[in-house]
Amino acid sequence: MSAPVLVADEGPVRLITINRPQARNAVDLAVAEGIEQALDAYEEAPSLRAAVITGAGGTFCAGMDLKGFLRGERPSTARSGFAGLVERPPSKPLIAAVEGYALAGGFEIVLACDLIVAAESAVFALPEVQRGLVAAGGALLRLQHRLPYHLAMELAITGRRLSAADAAAHGLLNRLVPEGGAVASALELARAVAANGPLAVSASKKIMTESAHWPPEQAFDRQREISEPVRASEDAREGARAFTEKRAPVWQGR
Repeated sequence: MSAPVLVADEGPVRLITINRPQARNAVDLAVAEGIEQALDAYEEAPSLRAAVITGAGGTFCAGMDLKGFLRGERPSTARSGFAGLVERPPSKPLIAAVEGYALAGGFEIVLACDLIVAAESAVFALPEVQRGLVAAGGALLRLQHRLPYHLAMELAITGRRLSAADAAAHGLLNRLVPEGGAVASALELARAVAANGPLAVSASKKIMTESAHWPPEQAFDRQREISEPVRASEDAREGARAFTEKRAPVWQGR
């Protein structure tokens, strides 16, 4: 049998593919463990600076494997939650490349990513309520901050589908591309991210994701705690040198 999660590295970019097309890439425990392992290795490798996650066979992910659920299986890991991801996204950038359906937990994987590229035929939905379940993999925590509140609530309590065009119109997507082009576009975006200083990128992501919960009077002090070590880094000096010397920088990650 093929591995449930495929990993391919191209220079500084890692491509992670959920590989259960016969089950519309539904997440079982093996997929959750495979994604967590792929992301752990991504975090630990200094040479890897951006990652893309997608699904095989023209579908992103149909969510939790309901057959596994009926067997008593939970497609989660102890450290990272559903799909080995949603409760502990990587500190480095992660980009979703969506073709076809991103339903239930599949949509929650997308929402755990930093950037989203989707094909024009992509469809997003949270149908958990239609099955007597709750979208507890992060969608109810994240979606209201990504879409207008009442639209997010409608998706959460009706289970209706959101087209890629509507998702783009409401600002949920970074790129809307022709069918079949999501991975290529996401990899292009990942390479653009990976070309930048890795310390600066990680610090920028940390500030963006954490600052929403900071008291306003503490915001700049907390930001300085994260940004000043980057300002003092060798990479910051290399960036300035490369600019003045009109060449591409050579990042050291220190």
